Amino acid sequence: MSVEDPRLTVLIASPLEPEYVERMRTVAPERVEVVYTPDLYPPARYVADHHGPPDFHLDSAQERRWREHLRAADVLWDFPEVDRDGPGLLELAPKLRWVQTTSAGVGPLVERLGLTESDVIVTTSSGVHARPLAEFVFMALLTHVKELDRLRADQQAHRWERFCSGELDGKTLAVVGPGKIGRQVAAIGRAFGMRVLGLGRSGGPARARELGFDELYTRPDLHEMLGQADAVVLCCPHTPETEGMIDRAAFAAMRPGVIFVNISRGQVVDEAALLDGLSAGKIVFAALDVFRKEPLPPESPFWDLPNVLINPHSASTATSENGKITDIFCHNLRCLLDGRPEEMRNVLDKRRLY
Repeated sequence: MSVEDPRLTVLIASPLEPEYVERMRTVAPERVEVVYTPDLYPPARYVADHHGPPDFHLDSAQERRWREHLRAADVLWDFPEVDRDGPGLLELAPKLRWVQTTSAGVGPLVERLGLTESDVIVTTSSGVHARPLAEFVFMALLTHVKELDRLRADQQAHRWERFCSGELDGKTLAVVGPGKIGRQVAAIGRAFGMRVLGLGRSGGPARARELGFDELYTRPDLHEMLGQADAVVLCCPHTPETEGMIDRAAFAAMRPGVIFVNISRGQVVDEAALLDGLSAGKIVFAALDVFRKEPLPPESPFWDLPNVLINPHSASTATSENGKITDIFCHNLRCLLDGRPEEMRNVLDKRRLY
Protein backbone atom coordinates (compact mmCIF):
# COMPACT_ATOMS: atom_id res chain seq x y z
CA MET A 1 0.00 0.00 0.00
CA SER A 2 1.46 3.37 -0.96
CA VAL A 3 1.30 6.56 1.06
CA GLU A 4 -1.28 7.96 -1.37
CA ASP A 5 -3.78 5.18 -0.67
CA PRO A 6 -6.79 5.91 1.59
CA ARG A 7 -6.91 4.84 5.22
CA LEU A 8 -6.94 1.12 5.84
CA THR A 9 -9.96 -0.19 7.75
CA VAL A 10 -9.21 -2.95 10.26
CA LEU A 11 -12.22 -4.78 11.71
CA ILE A 12 -11.83 -6.70 14.96
CA ALA A 13 -13.97 -9.76 14.21
CA SER A 14 -13.88 -11.61 17.54
CA PRO A 15 -13.72 -10.70 21.24
CA LEU A 16 -10.53 -8.91 22.20
CA GLU A 17 -9.38 -6.99 25.26
CA PRO A 18 -9.47 -3.17 24.78
CA GLU A 19 -5.76 -2.74 25.62
CA TYR A 20 -4.77 -4.76 22.57
CA VAL A 21 -7.09 -2.76 20.35
CA GLU A 22 -5.37 0.40 21.55
CA ARG A 23 -1.97 -1.10 20.74
CA MET A 24 -3.15 -1.68 17.16
CA ARG A 25 -4.39 1.90 16.91
CA THR A 26 -0.97 3.27 17.84
CA VAL A 27 0.77 1.59 14.86
CA ALA A 28 -0.30 4.23 12.32
CA PRO A 29 -3.28 6.24 13.60
CA GLU A 30 -3.25 8.59 10.61
CA ARG A 31 -3.39 5.70 8.14
CA VAL A 32 -5.44 3.04 9.87
CA GLU A 33 -8.94 2.98 11.33
CA VAL A 34 -9.50 0.15 13.79
CA VAL A 35 -13.18 -0.73 14.14
CA TYR A 36 -13.97 -2.29 17.51
CA THR A 37 -17.60 -3.10 18.33
CA PRO A 38 -17.82 -4.94 21.68
CA ASP A 39 -21.63 -5.01 21.63
CA LEU A 40 -21.54 -7.15 18.48
CA TYR A 41 -19.20 -9.81 19.85
CA PRO A 42 -20.30 -12.86 21.81
CA PRO A 43 -19.44 -12.73 25.52
CA ALA A 44 -16.03 -14.24 26.23
CA ARG A 45 -16.27 -17.29 28.48
CA TYR A 46 -12.57 -17.19 29.39
CA VAL A 47 -9.42 -15.26 28.49
CA ALA A 48 -8.70 -15.54 24.74
CA ASP A 49 -12.13 -16.98 23.91
CA HIS A 50 -12.53 -16.10 20.24
CA HIS A 51 -15.90 -17.78 19.69
CA GLY A 52 -18.20 -17.25 22.66
CA PRO A 53 -21.11 -19.51 23.56
CA PRO A 54 -22.53 -21.58 20.68
CA ASP A 55 -26.05 -20.20 21.12
CA PHE A 56 -24.99 -16.56 20.62
CA HIS A 57 -26.76 -14.75 17.77
CA LEU A 58 -27.04 -11.17 16.59
CA ASP A 59 -30.51 -9.68 16.21
CA SER A 60 -31.53 -8.28 12.83
CA ALA A 61 -30.38 -4.72 13.60
CA GLN A 62 -27.03 -5.93 14.91
CA GLU A 63 -26.60 -8.16 11.86
CA ARG A 64 -27.15 -5.18 9.56
CA ARG A 65 -24.50 -3.17 11.44
CA TRP A 66 -22.08 -6.09 11.37
CA ARG A 67 -22.45 -6.54 7.61
CA GLU A 68 -21.83 -2.83 7.09
CA HIS A 69 -18.56 -3.15 8.97
CA LEU A 70 -17.59 -6.22 6.94
CA ARG A 71 -18.29 -4.41 3.66
CA ALA A 72 -15.89 -1.64 4.67
CA ALA A 73 -13.11 -3.87 6.00
CA ASP A 74 -9.73 -4.13 4.29
CA VAL A 75 -8.28 -6.20 7.13
CA LEU A 76 -9.83 -8.63 9.58
CA TRP A 77 -8.50 -9.59 12.99
CA ASP A 78 -9.77 -13.18 13.07
CA PHE A 79 -12.33 -14.85 10.85
CA PRO A 80 -15.92 -13.81 11.48
CA GLU A 81 -18.63 -16.43 11.79
CA VAL A 82 -19.95 -17.11 8.28
CA ASP A 83 -23.18 -19.01 7.73
CA ARG A 84 -22.52 -22.03 5.53
CA ASP A 85 -25.84 -21.42 3.75
CA GLY A 86 -25.43 -17.65 3.37
CA PRO A 87 -23.14 -15.29 1.46
CA GLY A 88 -19.46 -16.21 1.42
CA LEU A 89 -16.76 -14.20 3.15
CA LEU A 90 -15.55 -12.52 -0.04
CA GLU A 91 -19.12 -11.48 -0.82
CA LEU A 92 -19.59 -10.11 2.69
CA ALA A 93 -16.18 -8.38 2.70
CA PRO A 94 -15.45 -7.45 -0.95
CA LYS A 95 -12.53 -5.14 -0.03
CA LEU A 96 -10.74 -7.78 2.05
CA ARG A 97 -6.96 -7.90 1.58
CA TRP A 98 -5.65 -9.63 4.70
CA VAL A 99 -6.86 -11.77 7.60
CA GLN A 100 -4.86 -12.25 10.79
CA THR A 101 -6.13 -15.42 12.42
CA THR A 102 -6.09 -16.35 16.09
CA SER A 103 -5.24 -19.98 15.38
CA ALA A 104 -2.44 -21.80 13.60
CA GLY A 105 -4.48 -24.67 12.12
CA VAL A 106 -6.76 -22.67 9.84
CA GLY A 107 -6.07 -24.42 6.52
CA PRO A 108 -9.39 -26.30 6.26
CA LEU A 109 -11.34 -23.16 7.21
CA VAL A 110 -9.51 -21.09 4.59
CA GLU A 111 -10.44 -23.72 2.04
CA ARG A 112 -14.07 -23.80 3.16
CA LEU A 113 -14.33 -20.01 2.97
CA GLY A 114 -13.14 -20.05 -0.65
CA LEU A 115 -9.93 -18.10 -0.07
CA THR A 116 -7.41 -20.55 -1.52
CA GLU A 117 -7.53 -19.05 -5.02
CA SER A 118 -8.00 -15.45 -3.87
CA ASP A 119 -5.41 -12.70 -3.40
CA VAL A 120 -6.32 -12.36 0.26
CA ILE A 121 -3.27 -12.76 2.51
CA VAL A 122 -3.86 -15.01 5.50
CA THR A 123 -1.43 -14.87 8.42
CA THR A 124 -1.75 -17.28 11.32
CA SER A 125 -0.83 -17.34 14.99
CA SER A 126 1.78 -20.03 14.39
CA GLY A 127 4.25 -20.19 17.27
CA VAL A 128 2.02 -18.43 19.79
CA HIS A 129 0.69 -21.69 21.17
CA ALA A 130 3.90 -23.72 21.04
CA ARG A 131 4.91 -23.35 24.67
CA PRO A 132 1.44 -23.87 26.23
CA LEU A 133 0.94 -26.96 24.07
CA ALA A 134 4.38 -28.35 24.91
CA GLU A 135 3.67 -27.77 28.60
CA PHE A 136 0.44 -29.75 28.23
CA VAL A 137 2.33 -32.61 26.57
CA PHE A 138 4.77 -32.95 29.45
CA MET A 139 2.08 -32.46 32.08
CA ALA A 140 0.37 -35.47 30.48
CA LEU A 141 3.53 -37.57 30.23
CA LEU A 142 4.53 -36.84 33.81
CA THR A 143 0.97 -37.43 35.08
CA HIS A 144 1.24 -40.99 33.83
CA VAL A 145 4.91 -41.74 34.41
CA LYS A 146 4.91 -40.34 37.96
CA GLU A 147 1.51 -41.92 38.74
CA LEU A 148 -0.38 -38.80 39.78
CA ASP A 149 -3.68 -40.70 40.06
CA ARG A 150 -2.07 -43.08 42.57
CA LEU A 151 -0.67 -40.20 44.60
CA ARG A 152 -4.06 -38.49 44.71
CA ALA A 153 -5.83 -41.68 45.74
CA ASP A 154 -3.28 -42.45 48.46
CA GLN A 155 -3.49 -38.91 49.78
CA GLN A 156 -7.26 -39.05 49.91
CA ALA A 157 -7.07 -42.35 51.78
CA HIS A 158 -4.37 -41.03 54.17
CA ARG A 159 -2.26 -43.96 53.00
CA TRP A 160 1.57 -43.84 53.23
CA GLU A 161 2.76 -46.56 50.87
CA ARG A 162 6.11 -46.24 49.12
CA PHE A 163 6.39 -47.31 45.50
CA CYS A 164 8.65 -47.12 42.43
CA SER A 165 7.56 -44.97 39.46
CA GLY A 166 8.86 -44.66 35.93
CA GLU A 167 10.86 -41.83 34.38
CA LEU A 168 11.16 -39.97 31.08
CA ASP A 169 14.95 -40.11 31.02
CA GLY A 170 16.13 -42.64 28.43
CA LYS A 171 12.70 -43.09 26.85
CA THR A 172 12.00 -42.50 23.15
CA LEU A 173 9.62 -39.71 22.14
CA ALA A 174 8.18 -39.65 18.59
CA VAL A 175 6.88 -36.28 17.39
CA VAL A 176 4.68 -36.22 14.29
CA GLY A 177 5.06 -32.72 12.82
CA PRO A 178 8.36 -30.88 13.45
CA GLY A 179 6.91 -27.38 13.16
CA LYS A 180 7.15 -24.73 15.87
CA ILE A 181 5.09 -26.79 18.30
CA GLY A 182 6.90 -30.03 17.50
CA ARG A 183 10.29 -28.41 17.91
CA GLN A 184 9.28 -27.03 21.30
CA VAL A 185 8.12 -30.50 22.37
CA ALA A 186 11.42 -31.95 21.11
CA ALA A 187 13.50 -29.38 23.03
CA ILE A 188 11.77 -30.17 26.31
CA GLY A 189 11.99 -33.90 25.63
CA ARG A 190 15.73 -33.67 25.15
CA ALA A 191 16.00 -31.63 28.35
CA PHE A 192 14.37 -34.57 30.12
CA GLY A 193 17.00 -36.88 28.63
CA MET A 194 14.66 -38.44 26.08
CA ARG A 195 15.69 -39.68 22.65
CA VAL A 196 13.55 -37.60 20.27
CA LEU A 197 12.44 -38.75 16.83
CA GLY A 198 10.48 -36.60 14.38
CA LEU A 199 8.39 -37.10 11.24
CA GLY A 200 8.39 -34.33 8.64
CA ARG A 201 8.32 -33.62 4.93
CA SER A 202 12.10 -34.10 4.72
CA GLY A 203 14.48 -36.18 6.81
CA GLY A 204 18.13 -37.01 7.23
CA PRO A 205 20.81 -36.25 9.85
CA ALA A 206 21.47 -32.66 8.77
CA ARG A 207 17.80 -31.71 8.85
CA ALA A 208 17.38 -33.49 12.18
CA ARG A 209 20.23 -31.50 13.75
CA GLU A 210 18.81 -28.26 12.33
CA LEU A 211 15.40 -28.88 13.91
CA GLY A 212 16.68 -30.30 17.20
CA PHE A 213 15.81 -33.99 16.76
CA ASP A 214 17.98 -37.06 17.21
CA GLU A 215 16.54 -38.58 14.04
CA LEU A 216 14.08 -37.29 11.45
CA TYR A 217 11.89 -39.56 9.34
CA THR A 218 9.57 -38.98 6.38
CA ARG A 219 6.08 -40.32 5.72
CA PRO A 220 7.11 -43.67 4.16
CA ASP A 221 8.97 -44.48 7.40
CA LEU A 222 6.11 -43.53 9.75
CA HIS A 223 5.60 -47.07 11.06
CA GLU A 224 9.31 -47.60 11.60
CA MET A 225 9.43 -44.48 13.76
CA LEU A 226 6.26 -45.35 15.70
CA GLY A 227 7.61 -48.80 16.49
CA GLN A 228 10.48 -47.29 18.48
CA ALA A 229 8.45 -44.89 20.58
CA ASP A 230 7.55 -45.01 24.26
CA ALA A 231 5.43 -41.90 23.68
CA VAL A 232 3.88 -40.49 20.50
CA VAL A 233 2.87 -36.84 20.19
CA LEU A 234 0.85 -35.52 17.23
CA CYS A 235 1.61 -31.88 16.35
CA CYS A 236 0.94 -31.91 12.60
CA PRO A 237 -1.60 -29.71 10.79
CA HIS A 238 -4.81 -31.18 9.40
CA THR A 239 -4.40 -31.30 5.61
CA PRO A 240 -5.47 -33.77 2.91
CA GLU A 241 -2.06 -35.43 3.43
CA THR A 242 -2.55 -35.97 7.16
CA GLU A 243 -6.26 -36.88 7.13
CA GLY A 244 -6.53 -40.26 8.88
CA MET A 245 -2.74 -40.67 8.92
CA ILE A 246 -2.72 -42.35 12.33
CA ASP A 247 -4.88 -45.27 11.26
CA ARG A 248 -5.27 -48.83 12.50
CA ALA A 249 -2.00 -49.86 10.84
CA ALA A 250 -0.16 -46.99 12.54
CA PHE A 251 -1.48 -48.02 15.95
CA ALA A 252 -0.53 -51.64 15.20
CA ALA A 253 3.03 -50.47 14.53
CA MET A 254 3.32 -48.95 18.02
CA ARG A 255 4.87 -50.98 20.81
CA PRO A 256 2.72 -52.19 23.73
CA GLY A 257 2.52 -49.72 26.61
CA VAL A 258 2.88 -46.59 24.45
CA ILE A 259 1.63 -43.20 25.63
CA PHE A 260 -0.33 -41.25 23.00
CA VAL A 261 -0.87 -37.47 22.98
CA ASN A 262 -2.88 -35.60 20.35
CA ILE A 263 -2.56 -31.80 20.21
CA SER A 264 -3.03 -31.78 16.43
CA ARG A 265 -6.57 -32.27 15.09
CA GLY A 266 -9.01 -35.12 15.61
CA GLN A 267 -9.25 -35.74 11.87
CA VAL A 268 -5.66 -37.02 11.82
CA VAL A 269 -6.63 -40.08 13.92
CA ASP A 270 -8.77 -43.17 13.38
CA GLU A 271 -10.69 -42.85 16.64
CA ALA A 272 -12.18 -46.35 16.50
CA ALA A 273 -8.68 -47.81 16.29
CA LEU A 274 -7.54 -45.55 19.13
CA LEU A 275 -10.43 -46.73 21.31
CA ASP A 276 -9.55 -50.35 20.59
CA GLY A 277 -5.91 -49.74 21.52
CA LEU A 278 -6.88 -48.03 24.77
CA SER A 279 -9.43 -50.68 25.74
CA ALA A 280 -6.95 -53.49 25.08
CA GLY A 281 -4.23 -51.73 27.08
CA LYS A 282 -1.79 -51.55 24.18
CA ILE A 283 -2.02 -47.76 24.51
CA VAL A 284 -1.46 -47.45 28.23
CA PHE A 285 -2.46 -43.78 28.45
CA ALA A 286 -3.75 -41.08 26.10
CA ALA A 287 -4.02 -37.32 26.54
CA LEU A 288 -6.44 -35.94 23.95
CA ASP A 289 -6.95 -32.23 23.35
CA VAL A 290 -8.84 -32.67 20.06
CA PHE A 291 -11.47 -34.94 18.54
CA ARG A 292 -13.15 -35.48 15.19
CA LYS A 293 -16.40 -34.10 16.60
CA GLU A 294 -16.25 -31.15 18.99
CA PRO A 295 -17.62 -30.65 21.55
CA LEU A 296 -17.05 -34.32 22.35
CA PRO A 297 -20.57 -35.84 22.65
CA PRO A 298 -21.59 -36.90 26.18
CA GLU A 299 -22.13 -40.45 24.95
CA SER A 300 -18.57 -40.79 23.62
CA PRO A 301 -16.78 -43.79 25.19
CA PHE A 302 -13.64 -41.69 25.57
CA TRP A 303 -15.15 -39.96 28.61
CA ASP A 304 -15.28 -43.12 30.71
CA LEU A 305 -11.94 -44.71 29.90
CA PRO A 306 -9.70 -44.59 33.01
CA ASN A 307 -6.53 -44.34 30.90
CA VAL A 308 -7.64 -41.21 29.01
CA LEU A 309 -7.16 -37.54 29.90
CA ILE A 310 -9.55 -35.26 28.00
CA ASN A 311 -8.84 -31.56 27.48
CA PRO A 312 -11.64 -29.58 25.75
CA HIS A 313 -9.42 -28.23 22.94
CA SER A 314 -7.89 -25.82 25.44
CA ALA A 315 -4.28 -26.95 25.73
CA SER A 316 -3.13 -24.09 23.53
CA THR A 317 -5.07 -21.36 25.32
CA ALA A 318 -3.12 -19.26 27.81
CA THR A 319 -3.61 -15.81 29.30
CA SER A 320 -0.75 -14.44 27.15
CA GLU A 321 -2.34 -15.53 23.86
CA ASN A 322 -3.98 -12.31 22.64
CA GLY A 323 -0.95 -10.21 23.55
CA LYS A 324 1.33 -12.44 21.48
CA ILE A 325 -1.05 -12.45 18.52
CA THR A 326 -1.27 -8.66 18.75
CA ASP A 327 2.53 -8.53 18.47
CA ILE A 328 2.33 -10.50 15.21
CA PHE A 329 -0.55 -8.37 13.95
CA CYS A 330 1.20 -5.06 14.61
CA HIS A 331 4.38 -6.27 12.88
CA ASN A 332 2.37 -7.48 9.88
CA LEU A 333 0.34 -4.27 9.74
CA ARG A 334 3.52 -2.20 9.50
CA CYS A 335 4.77 -4.47 6.71
CA LEU A 336 1.52 -4.10 4.78
CA LEU A 337 1.44 -0.33 5.18
CA ASP A 338 5.08 -0.01 4.08
CA GLY A 339 4.62 -2.19 1.01
CA ARG A 340 6.67 -5.08 2.47
CA PRO A 341 4.21 -7.99 2.35
CA GLU A 342 7.09 -10.43 1.86
CA GLU A 343 8.23 -9.60 5.42
CA MET A 344 4.90 -10.45 7.03
CA ARG A 345 5.12 -13.24 9.60
CA ASN A 346 3.25 -16.54 9.49
CA VAL A 347 1.84 -16.19 5.97
CA LEU A 348 -0.29 -19.24 5.23
CA ASP A 349 0.67 -21.32 2.19
CA LYS A 350 -2.83 -21.64 0.77
CA ARG A 351 -1.77 -24.52 -1.47
CA ARG A 352 -0.42 -26.65 1.37
CA LEU A 353 -2.96 -25.23 3.86
CA TYR A 354 -0.33 -24.53 6.54
